[in-house]
Parts: sequence; structure tokens; C-alpha cells
Amino acid sequence: MRGKWGPPVKPLDPRLLRHSRSTRWFVVVAVLVGFLTAAFVIVQAFVLARIVVAGFQHGASLGDERGAIFFLAVVIACRALLAAATESAAHASSAGAKSELRRAVLAHALQLGPVWLSGSRSGELTMLCTRGIDALDGYFARYLPQIVLAVIVPISVVAAIATQDLVSALLVAVTLPLIPLFMAVIGSLTKRKVDRQWSAIALLSGHFLDVVAGLPTLKAFGRAKAQAASIAEIGDRYRRTTMGVLRVSFLSALVLELVATLSVALVAVAIGLRLVSGHLTLTAGLTVLLLAPEAYLPLRLVGQYYHSASEGIGAAERMTAILETPLPVVGDRDEIPDLSTTELVVENVTFTYPGHTAPAFAEQSLTIRPGAVTALAGPNGAGKSTLLTLLMSFATPDSGQVVLKSHDGTTTPLHDIAPDAWRAQIAYLPQVPHLGSGTIADAVRLGAPHATDDDVQRALAAAGLDVTDEEVARTLPNGLLTVLGEEGGGLSAGQVRRVALARALCKDAPLVLLDEPTSSLDGTTEQAVVAAIDALRQAGRTVVVVAHRPAVLTAADNIIVLAECAPPVPLNADDEAAEMPELVSTTPSWNERA
Repeated sequence: MRGKWGPPVKPLDPRLLRHSRSTRWFVVVAVLVGFLTAAFVIVQAFVLARIVVAGFQHGASLGDERGAIFFLAVVIACRALLAAATESAAHASSAGAKSELRRAVLAHALQLGPVWLSGSRSGELTMLCTRGIDALDGYFARYLPQIVLAVIVPISVVAAIATQDLVSALLVAVTLPLIPLFMAVIGSLTKRKVDRQWSAIALLSGHFLDVVAGLPTLKAFGRAKAQAASIAEIGDRYRRTTMGVLRVSFLSALVLELVATLSVALVAVAIGLRLVSGHLTLTAGLTVLLLAPEAYLPLRLVGQYYHSASEGIGAAERMTAILETPLPVVGDRDEIPDLSTTELVVENVTFTYPGHTAPAFAEQSLTIRPGAVTALAGPNGAGKSTLLTLLMSFATPDSGQVVLKSHDGTTTPLHDIAPDAWRAQIAYLPQVPHLGSGTIADAVRLGAPHATDDDVQRALAAAGLDVTDEEVARTLPNGLLTVLGEEGGGLSAGQVRRVALARALCKDAPLVLLDEPTSSLDGTTEQAVVAAIDALRQAGRTVVVVAHRPAVLTAADNIIVLAECAPPVPLNADDEAAEMPELVSTTPSWNERA
């Protein structure tokens, strides 16, 4: 079965082991344990059969057989200790494998970048990295070692039975494949139900997260109850699919037990008939009867553990799909030209987001001068934010390229530069800033970990959020130590943007990219932001700012108007009122300042 996430994960998938290297040593240990377990099972059956036959057929007392009984107790104890040690090693290996997979999935998702992440539901990815990976505990701790035992123990037991009775060995060898056959049939049904279960829980988790995030808006428009009903419907769907998986699991256990019991009964009947006819000794017959169930037990347990690990196997399909998503081709050059004297040249660039047919940035060419403030203007959907995404090296153009052109004429394609080295030269304010939990100071220091409290305060003041001001102090009484909730909880939308802007200003980077820095700000704060942008220009830093409001446009040295699927139009700062009447008419504060 092939789902939207890619090829399905097999019951024993080498891709999963390849991405969890810590389990490789455990696989070796499991093989050794398999041979030891098979040896203990065979020895236990032979010794127990000898003791029983000696007591019932030859009249030996317990004292006569105390040596054999002691040896049998030692074998049983060793088998129990081996099982306990295997269980402990399995859980240790499982914990390491889950931790390794969690880091690998998160690291790979981050390397895929914001463009890929924007096409994934954050709730589903969160569920995958938490419950999904935790569900692999049964896979690594029980199912994986049992697979090894299911290969080694039955073969060894059949070989041991063959030394006592070839007919019984043949019966066991013929009936053993029936269990994997039924497992495959039932496993196919289980796989479909697990896929539906994971689709339901992924939809439920993603939808629930979206509803919680948009709850204020839903309450304002009176749609909260409708969404509650939707969540209840999805939750009920998840309940039904989960019960379907459990139903199949219980029925499969019954089927496998029935097949194993009938197979052992068939062997027992054949042994009884030949014991009565005298064609088989009691010792050989009892040894075979003790060994036969041990041949079927590992395969029955594989079926049992498969169903207990089925949820993890379903999650593994999603994880391997993420881990095997090709990473964008990036450069490895660490040397970067001096950005204070280097132009950023966009040469006939076209870019289309994955899953879209129309380009977001079509055949655009423009030049960003060093040490100047360049404003990007134009209607929504013209590609302003997309251009910043390309300049951040978060995405690779479909055609064309971004080039760094030094004052001496040498050029360096952006795709040749290592992304981490390039982004270290950039301070970035996204259109929708995100603040994690922590203090305001922590949020500002994200881009400059070694910034002092004075540096943080100056950056906040430049962004229009001076924590020493009495009016600001009334809403933020703890100043820099004010604790924020998730996504800047406790701050207004304007304050969140100002903290994010301060984060960009605090980072001493030669290139500053600002996506609508004055959105959600009042006129007074807007003037403070414009002054901060002017200070960046005076410091010789290159600033690229996406702007709709005239106050920012008038502060720019260059204005580039982007139009949908049309070449950009460069303007002088003195011409924007004449060339952009829509901005004049839609921005009341423009006329006030005029």
C-alpha cells in the first residue's frame, strides 16, 4: 500500500534501522541471544524428557536424578536471566533509537527549510515527533528482537527434532509456514487500518492546534461551537479506527493461536500413534512434544508484537518519508565578500512554491545597492516576501540566480555560499514573527546571544519599546525579565512585532531584511522604527525593507515596485507619490505628514 507520505514501511525495514544507528549493536546482540535461547530451549527439552522417562519408565527417584534436576534448574535460570537481560538491553536500545530518530527528523525538517515546513501541518509534525516516535518503543524493544528469534529458534528446534524423529520434523517444517502466511494476510488488513488511524489522529491534532491558535477569532465571529463539533467528529473517527485496529489485533491473536495449537496437536497425534505401535521410543516422543510448541512460539509472538508495534510502524512511514526527502542543493563556500561594498543582483529569477502552478516570483531582475535602504513595494502577491526568502537562501530559484557583485567586478553566486555562513551575515524580521517562551531579553538575544542588557535595551528602544519608559513599564513591570508565553503570549500584536524588530536590530549584521516592520504599529512607534532604519543606513548597513506605508517609503534611498508577473520598476524616493497613487489614497497618515 502506498500513501501520500511515500512507500510503506515493511515489518522489518532497513531504512528505519539506517536512520537509527544505535540499534545496530542491539541487532548483533539479538542474534547472539537467539542462538543462546535456541540452545537453552533444546537442552531444557532433552534434560526434562530424560528426567521424566527415568522416573516413570525406569523407576528412578528424585535423589537419583538430583544432578539432572539441578542442571535443569540452572538451564531454566539462565534462560530467565537471558530474557531479563535482553529486555533491559532492548529498552535501552529503544530509548537511544527514539532519541536519535527524534533529533534526525527535527534536524532534517529544519534543513528542508521554511518553504517545506510551510506546506506541512505543524500539529501533525509535532504529533509525529512526540507520540509517533514514542510508539516505536514496541517496535525496537520487542518486535525487532523477536524477528531475530523467529528466524533462529524454529530452525534450530526443527533440526533438534529431526535428530529424534524425522516424521515429526517434517510435520513441523510443513505447518510452520502457515503462521507467517496468516500473519501476512492479517498484517495487510492491519496496515490499512493503521494508515486510517494515523490519518485520523494527524488530522485531529493539526485541526485542534489550528482551532486553539485561532480561538479568539472564532469566538469573535461566533464559530467556536461549530469547530468544537468538527473536532468531536474527527475524534469519533479516530475512536472508530482505533477500535478497528484493536479488533483486528485480538482476532489475529486468536487465529495464530488456533493454527499453532492445531499444528502441535497434529504432531502429538502422529507421535501417539507411533508410540502405541512401538515405532518410537518414549524419550524421543516426549522430547519432540516438548520441543514442538517452542518452534511455533517465536512466530506467534512476532504476530502479537507486530500488532502492539503497528502504531509505531505507521508513524515510521511518515518519519522515513521526511528523512528521505531530498535536501536542497547548497554551496559550501564560507568566504563571503564584504557586504558593505557588495551589490546583491537578482538576475532573471523565477520561483514557484511546491504544490503551486503559478510562480510567486516571475522573471524578476533587480539590484540592491550596498549601504543603502531599499524598499520593496507593490500589491499583495507580487513576490516581496518571496524575494526575502530567496535572499535568505531559504529557497532555490527555479531559474536565474542571485549574485553578489563586489566593487571590483567579481561575482559570487549565492547558491555557492554555505547557508549557515550566509545567514550569519543577516538580521531578519519575518512578516509573521514568532517568539518562543522565555523572557523578553531571551527573545531579543536569539540573534545575538552575547548581547548585554544595555544592548538589548537600546535595541528595544530603537524598535519603539523602551522598557525604561513609564508608560511601557506599566504593561511590562518586570522590564527585560518579563516572561512571555508561547508565541509572545502576554504582549499585544504590535509589541510582538517590536520585540521581533529589536531582535533584528540587536544583531550586528551587515545585511538587514525587514518584512513590513511597521505593521500593527501606531504613528509614534512607526516614526521610531523609521529613525532606527535611518540609523542602520548611517552605520553603513544594507537594509532591504518590504513596505506599504509611506513613512517607510520616504526613508528609503531606493524604491523597487514589484508587480505580479511583471518586471520590477525602480523609482527614486522623490517619485513615489506620483508613481504610486494607490499608496497615497489608501494611507491616511500620508496626507497628514504631507
